[in-house]
Amino acid sequence: MADFLLQPLSEDFFLRALAGVLLAGSACACLGVYVVLRRMAFVSTALTHSILPGVVAAVMLGVSPYLGALGAALLTAGGAAWLASRREVSEDSAIGVMLSVMLAAGVALMMQTGAWRDFGGLLFGSVVSIGPEDLAAIGATSVVLLLSLRALHKELELASFDPEYAALLGARPALLRAALLVLVALGAVSCVRLLGALLTTALLVMPAATGVLLGRSVAGAMGWAVACAAGGGAAGLLLSYHVDASVPSGAGIVLGCAVPYLAARLIVRRA
Repeated sequence: MADFLLQPLSEDFFLRALAGVLLAGSACACLGVYVVLRRMAFVSTALTHSILPGVVAAVMLGVSPYLGALGAALLTAGGAAWLASRREVSEDSAIGVMLSVMLAAGVALMMQTGAWRDFGGLLFGSVVSIGPEDLAAIGATSVVLLLSLRALHKELELASFDPEYAALLGARPALLRAALLVLVALGAVSCVRLLGALLTTALLVMPAATGVLLGRSVAGAMGWAVACAAGGGAAGLLLSYHVDASVPSGAGIVLGCAVPYLAARLIVRRA
């Protein structure tokens, strides 16, 4: 058991991946609590999945995939907002349209390269792809996320539980929602190397859902969510490491975070 736990720590790439999971997981877990409380899980899924064409285009052009991911996520958010501004189109429909278009564009771009397998790490995450520059980008994005949440904490908390009262006090729910969408886009960018474009939403939603089940306050929910993201993420990385390439790091992290969520469901049901 000691070798099982300690052997990966002798590998530099594993240490970088673990640091990335702890940084991105903590930031996304805190952000995810607001996503879950405001019932924006579908919106976050659309934003995180829509980074696919941006990441693929960035790789094809030889630029940072983080820039491509951020551009695609912001394009999706802006496009959905523009479509939803028209009375005949609901917000859910607008988001669904943008998600479909962006996913189709991503698949089309991958097919143009003629090397589908080369994008496996971008789709599902890859531990070995985490380099020092990736860790620096993940750390910077996570710090921006946490500082932004700290600055907007009171407004987001009030608007999450009572948007009408928040509006009476001078808060602008629409502006807060837009800010939250931008933060979700940043969260997607921080996770793209760890989880890939298709699994990033799990780190935003699953630990936060666990925290909301167990926590009795927003701060308590965030604490539980961070613990779930850190513990589940580390367990998922260990699983991915010991079974070689059979389980991509993204899938391992998601499975690791699913265990505490299922346990929390059982605890709450019995209570």
